[in-house]
Amino acid sequence: MKAGEGDVLLAEGDPEVAEDERRLVDEFRRQLDLGMWAAVPIADGARREAEVVRDFSEVPRDAERVVFYPPAAGG
Repeated sequence: MKAGEGDVLLAEGDPEVAEDERRLVDEFRRQLDLGMWAAVPIADGARREAEVVRDFSEVPRDAERVVFYPPAAGG
């Protein structure tokens, strides 16, 4: 998913299926190469929390989504 004016589905699949995993890894790397950051939501509820991940191997196998977002401007 990519945050912004609504969410955009970039890729989906089952990481247990080799072909799907390859597609997910390729899209993950493409987003990072574009300068995006990646985070995996870790809590649903009133307060949203996420953990930043820097490599596809850091994404929990049971994660429902990865959110890509641009780094904060400035500083």
